[in-house]
Amino acid sequence: MQAEPPVHQGLPLRRRGLLVHSIGEQIKARLPYQRRNAASLALLIFAMILTLSAFAEVGLARDGNIPAGLFVYGGGLAVMAFVAYFVQMKFTPYADPLLLPLAVALNGVGLAMIYRLDLDTSADRKAAAAAGKKLLADAADAPSQLMWTFVGIGLFVGAVLIMRDTDKPDAPVSFTPKTAQRYTYLIGLTAVILLLLPIVPGIGQQINGARVWISVGPFSVQPGEFAKLLLVVFFAGYLVNKRQAMSLIGKKVGPISLPRARDLGPIMVIWFFCLGVLFMQKDLGTALLFFGLFISMLYIATQRLSWVVIGMGLLAVGVFVATLLPFMGHVNQRIDIWQNPKPYFDGGCLLDSGKVVPVNPNTEIYKKYLAQKSPSPGFSACAELGGEYSDSAQLMKGLFALGQGGVLGTGLGQGEPWRTPLSFSDFIFDSLGEELGLTGLMVLLLIYALIVQRGMKTAVAARDPFLKLFAGGVSFVLALQVFVIVGGVTRLIPLTGLTTPFLSQGGSSLMANWILIAILVRMSHDARKPAPQAIQDEGMTQIVSTR
Repeated sequence: MQAEPPVHQGLPLRRRGLLVHSIGEQIKARLPYQRRNAASLALLIFAMILTLSAFAEVGLARDGNIPAGLFVYGGGLAVMAFVAYFVQMKFTPYADPLLLPLAVALNGVGLAMIYRLDLDTSADRKAAAAAGKKLLADAADAPSQLMWTFVGIGLFVGAVLIMRDTDKPDAPVSFTPKTAQRYTYLIGLTAVILLLLPIVPGIGQQINGARVWISVGPFSVQPGEFAKLLLVVFFAGYLVNKRQAMSLIGKKVGPISLPRARDLGPIMVIWFFCLGVLFMQKDLGTALLFFGLFISMLYIATQRLSWVVIGMGLLAVGVFVATLLPFMGHVNQRIDIWQNPKPYFDGGCLLDSGKVVPVNPNTEIYKKYLAQKSPSPGFSACAELGGEYSDSAQLMKGLFALGQGGVLGTGLGQGEPWRTPLSFSDFIFDSLGEELGLTGLMVLLLIYALIVQRGMKTAVAARDPFLKLFAGGVSFVLALQVFVIVGGVTRLIPLTGLTTPFLSQGGSSLMANWILIAILVRMSHDARKPAPQAIQDEGMTQIVSTR
């Protein structure tokens, strides 16, 4: 049976071109490469309504009036959010419409909670003080968080403006995520330097047992927040060149394919590096974050389960080795508190023998240093005993707050989240759980999940292997950080010192995560925009002379 001729066969040449052109337009109209700026604007308005409602509820619960912070903090965030939207609409019109509104919603809810904790004259605190209840000194600083929000969104705008399309020669500065591949090893070296800065004498600071901060003038900066983005670039650039050898060559042992010894080199280097970070900075969270990031990107690049098994095994060995070292007392205490927090409640001292001695306000040694007006009686008492001091009250009070919140929460402004130490930073998730309840926490986790899902979708749609790994790594590092901090404050895993992205008070985390969103916006625009059209009409035939 003879096949039917094509539809355009027998038509004049000009009509063939018009027909092919019209079919191309129909196909293009069916593709998902459409501008969704109206949807993004609608979602951004909803995010701002959510934020302003949170500020209003705080004021109404406290004093029965709309607070001034609704116009100062909420209005300031709204102005910056819409500036970011218009920049995104102009320079990345095909970007994913959910990324910016979701980030603004998280930032707004976090700012409202910090504003609520910053109100030392609130009615609930007055009532607690009048009843003789002990009030913890809180360091929530809403004006500072608003300033860092401005800086973070400003960095988002700057990153979107700098990362321009390479096909626009009129751009004064043209840097795309793909450009970073040319500087893979330089970026990796920069990340290592940033991670090592906190151990440099004179600028490094040890806070709450972990040495992850540096002093820059009057500010404290956590360089690891920026190093994680640089490490994603380094891992993506390295793995895009080595993935063929890592995924195809190896020895099969049962159901698992083991890689060659030479291919195990990179993962061993990263393992020793993460152990070094753990030993020198005594920060379990950062080591878990970086090692988990590398293992996940290895799996994305090679699709081999054996890399994950090897990586998890090395991680378990590293944590076990850390627990055996005497100078890792801070990490050991984190693990002990996770297993049994009761001996450390209100202060416990871990002796060299492994025994935990209480140094809480009910002990005589604590009362001795309290009478001497010591600034930290528990710490001074533990120093006399020659042990490592730690306090599980922070973790336990956070769990009490979650229990107090229940399913629906007490309502913004109606709980007592300020009773938990560091309720505005490390434990802001528990503070929100007390006043928003389990329902509110599920909404926040769903927002994080949506950001990660849109980032993974961008990775799948990216046309370049390096950009696939880059987008996947950036998305996974956000998911892993949320898991580590949320798991720590809910006692699912040992507590670490990471921050909750966009919610916790602090400039380093806020700036780094807004840059992360800008990278995803830029890459989603490149992945979703229509492919460039050919200059010549495909329906026409070009004649080339060889004379």
